[in-house]
Amino acid sequence: MSRDAGEGAGPGAEHGQPGDDQPGHRGAGAPGDAQARVNAQAQLDDDALGDFGYRPELKRTLGNFHTFAAGISYISILTGTFQLFYFGVAFGGPAYWWSWPMVFVGQLMVALCFCELAARYPVAGSVYNWAKKMGGPHVGWLGGWMMMTATMVTLSAVALAYQITLPQIDSWFQFVGDGSGKNDAAANAVLLGSVLILFSTLVNAFGVQLMARINSAGVFIELIAAVALIIFLAAHITRGPSTVLTDTYGLGAGDTLGYFGAFLTASLASAYVMYGFDTASSLGEESHDPSRNAPRAILRALVASFLIGGLILLFALMAVPDLAAPELSTGGLQYVVLTTLGSTIGEIFLWCVVVAITVCVLAVQAAGIRLMFAMARDNNLPAGSALAKVSPRFQTPVVPAVVIGLVGVIILVININQPQIFSVITSIAIIMIYIAYLMVTTPMLIRRLRGQWQPAEGGFSLGRWGLPINLLAVLWGAAMSLNLAWPRAEVYNATGPQHWYLRWGAFLFIGVVALGGFAYYWFVQRHKTGVLAEHRAEAAELP
Repeated sequence: MSRDAGEGAGPGAEHGQPGDDQPGHRGAGAPGDAQARVNAQAQLDDDALGDFGYRPELKRTLGNFHTFAAGISYISILTGTFQLFYFGVAFGGPAYWWSWPMVFVGQLMVALCFCELAARYPVAGSVYNWAKKMGGPHVGWLGGWMMMTATMVTLSAVALAYQITLPQIDSWFQFVGDGSGKNDAAANAVLLGSVLILFSTLVNAFGVQLMARINSAGVFIELIAAVALIIFLAAHITRGPSTVLTDTYGLGAGDTLGYFGAFLTASLASAYVMYGFDTASSLGEESHDPSRNAPRAILRALVASFLIGGLILLFALMAVPDLAAPELSTGGLQYVVLTTLGSTIGEIFLWCVVVAITVCVLAVQAAGIRLMFAMARDNNLPAGSALAKVSPRFQTPVVPAVVIGLVGVIILVININQPQIFSVITSIAIIMIYIAYLMVTTPMLIRRLRGQWQPAEGGFSLGRWGLPINLLAVLWGAAMSLNLAWPRAEVYNATGPQHWYLRWGAFLFIGVVALGGFAYYWFVQRHKTGVLAEHRAEAAELP
């Protein structure tokens, strides 16, 4: 890899010297001239790309709310809580709620590490470039590869949420069968999900401004709906929190780990929601003053999701007429809303959930596009030149949008007759994201231990808390990845004949993706790697 694209791109790369990517050195235009200051800051942001060897190509059009909206729509409170509430209750009972704060604390450790990185390296394909800076080109490639694959799987997983919501609004949306057949739901989920991915692909291909406008409007609707839902549920509370937070349905009895084992299984429902906050930084090359705004957006998105989502889950369990109703573990949060608030008001909220799912898919694909673009311009993917080409008309990489959308649909189609499609795809998507995050936090921890990590001068810094927080982030990521990948029949082989390869599906699939992908990189692609000439910083200086 060229020196520009790898570590140590310049003498000031690790020590915050003037001219590098430190947000503490802020330019200013003429006094009182706001536009001049904006232009000066934009120039500094563009100059920061030189540390990676890149010239600026993506247009900076996104403001503070746009970056916050990107992070919170990827997390998507209404999508995640409504998609897997049934799973949490089914395997952990109402007391599974405690997994929500548990996951938040663990992910907060990761997010705080990411904030330091976002302040110093506000660049597209954040996880890939951070892993490259922290661990070198090989670690960077593997982290980017895992994150890119995970994004495609996540795109499919989120698109499946249409099936859990739309048919409950109206049976008309059950296009395949009547929903009672063994594979009706899975097949219909593939159909609805494919339509959603097609829509998202078109929007993302037409440029970041269109995506950002739709996404921001959707997030605005989602936030208002989420707050309103909390209020409506609170008005229908029928029991106290002590009843809800201690009710385990007797699950785990007779198991080796008792209820703790059931709780760990149910924690998948919470782990599925609180990730993707790095998206705020992945749009760094299209944002204004990203080194200052991205860390704020990351934390705001995560904290807001925790507070709002936690209250929705708690009040839903406190408001449902019958806490022991079997529909809680089949119909999920949609059942609670319709039963508690009535069909009219309930369906209004469910339409808001549909909006949330839509913008979540938009954000997931947008993040994946930037990641693929970032790897491609380093010539770290096959057909890198085509994948990294920025459309002069739409000012966005169009080919990655099409590729990611196509792969997302293929993942759905090959699972069309799998009844356990929901739990399997969502589980694998989460695990791969957690592993990709570990490819950043682990080498970052090693750098801290060696005294080689220096936060952005004048930017976000954890100070003396950096080492313990980074250590907790690594321990959390490793432990939760193992928990989610554990070969549980109820997750990976819930129906039909029991097969060892299905139960060990997470290890097998992720192992094939990681080892197969890295083998290709090691023997083929790494010999070609280096910033492509048309994207290299020096290219901008040529006459």
